[in-house]
Amino acid sequence: MLTGMQIAVIGGDARQLEIIRKLTERDAKLSLIGFEQLDHAFTGATKEKIDELDFSVQDALILPVPGTNLTGQVETIFSSEKVILTEDMLKKLPSHAVIYSGISNKYLDEITKKANRRLVQLFERDDVAIYNSIPTVEGTIMMVIQHTDFTIHGSKIAVLGLGRVGVTVARTFHALGAKVMVGARKSEHLARITEMGHTPFHLNDIETAVKDIDICINTIPHPIVTAAVISKMPAHTLIIDLASKPGGTDFRYAEKRGIKALLAPGLPGIVAPKTAGQILAKVLIKLLSEDMRNRKES
Repeated sequence: MLTGMQIAVIGGDARQLEIIRKLTERDAKLSLIGFEQLDHAFTGATKEKIDELDFSVQDALILPVPGTNLTGQVETIFSSEKVILTEDMLKKLPSHAVIYSGISNKYLDEITKKANRRLVQLFERDDVAIYNSIPTVEGTIMMVIQHTDFTIHGSKIAVLGLGRVGVTVARTFHALGAKVMVGARKSEHLARITEMGHTPFHLNDIETAVKDIDICINTIPHPIVTAAVISKMPAHTLIIDLASKPGGTDFRYAEKRGIKALLAPGLPGIVAPKTAGQILAKVLIKLLSEDMRNRKES
C-alpha cells in the first residue's frame, strides 16, 4: 500500500489514467495536473492547476512518457491548459522526492540536476522495455497489414537490432511465417540470431542484405536506414521505424524514392493504452513502495 504518499501526476495520455487508477487503489493521495477536461473522478485524487500545486509536500512527480519538450511543456491530452515544468518548481520539492518519466531530454535532465532531485526514466528499465515490446509488436503487425498488399507469411523481413524490442519483433514475425533476417553488430547477438532460427547479417553488410526484402523494421535509434541503404531496397519495400524520434531512417529520401516509410514510436500508448498504462503502473508501484520503505527505515 502507498498510504500516506502524496503524488502529483502531471499531464499525459490514456496511459496515465491506468496509473492514476492503480495508485488510488493503493491508497496514495494524488494531485492531478492537466486533467480538468476528464469527466471521470478518482477517489483520493484532486484536480489542480500547476500554479496551485504545493510542491513542498509531494513525495513524487509522475510525468508522461515523453517527460517534457525542450521548453519544459508537458503533454496534456485532457486539458487545454499549457503546463510548463520549471527548475524553481522542482527546487520546492522535498529532498527525498523523485521525478518519474518515461524518457528524458536535455531540458529535463538539466532542471532535475540543477534542482538536485532524482529523475527515474522508466523506459531505461529492462522490465518496462520488455513488457512494452508486446504491444509494440502487435502495433507493428497492424501497420504491416494496413500498408501492404501481401501476407506476412512468406514475406522477407529485415529486423535491425536485437535489443529488447528487436527480439520480440523477430520472434513474432517468424512465428507468423515470415522469413526473418536480423542485423546486429555484436558477435554474441549474431550467434543468438542463429540460435533463434533467423538469418543473421552484420550491419556493415546492410546494403547487401536489403536488396530483396519486403519489409524493413528498424529498432535502432541512430541513422541506420540511410539513403544509400534505401537505394538498394526494392520499390515495394515497407519501412517501419520503431526507434524513438527522430528514428533511424532517412524519411526524406524514402519519400523521394517512392518507398513508404513510417515512424512509429510510442505504439503501446496508441494500440493498447490500457495495457501500456498497467505496465507502467506495476513498475511505478514497486518503485514507490521501495522508496517509502527505505525512507521509513532511515
